[in-house]
Amino acid sequence: MATPPSKAGTKGVPRQHRRQQMLEAATEEFGTRGYAAASLPAIAARVGVTKTLLHQYFGTKEDLYVACLVPVGDRILATIRTAMGPDGTASHTPLRVLRALFTALEGQREAWFVLYDTTLPPDGEAVRRASEYWSAIDRLAAGGTAELLRTTGSTDPLDADALKYVWRDLVATLVRWWVKHPEQTPDAMTLRCARLFAAAAGIASEIPDGTAATRP
Repeated sequence: MATPPSKAGTKGVPRQHRRQQMLEAATEEFGTRGYAAASLPAIAARVGVTKTLLHQYFGTKEDLYVACLVPVGDRILATIRTAMGPDGTASHTPLRVLRALFTALEGQREAWFVLYDTTLPPDGEAVRRASEYWSAIDRLAAGGTAELLRTTGSTDPLDADALKYVWRDLVATLVRWWVKHPEQTPDAMTLRCARLFAAAAGIASEIPDGTAATRP
């Protein structure tokens, strides 16, 4: 039988286990409410410990956020790198990346919003560490989108730059939709994305390129 949440932080729980409980509770709090609205008392209550004990383990609210961010950021960054392959040109890369992300986030979907938190203070350690992950992921996205465009014959650097921004916002939108539909498994979401991409490709084939519409 699972231990009731109110007993999760009681005396006798090993320190490392209790620390992990706090991190999981904090990740959920930051991911669902955002850094600005997240409450240390609420996080402590989730685990069944005092706010004082939470401070003893992690320090300030910003310290706790960073402690949540690092494993999330490391996991997402490693997931994208693996999905893209050693040279960033794995076949069907967009769907591979999405499937890998959905799989990595399953069971803790709100973790995505810990990494991409729009309410972080404009200066300080929290935004600095988050920015490092954003930049690393953007570099991967830039390489992946440029490679994808090369397969279509486009060598325009502005196309690559525009597609990088589209891809970043598209992934965030898909994850946000997925969070609102917990019944959707990673496999189901991947198939849905494949259908959406196919539909988008069909629409694109109807658009004149300035001279004539092109079809496969």
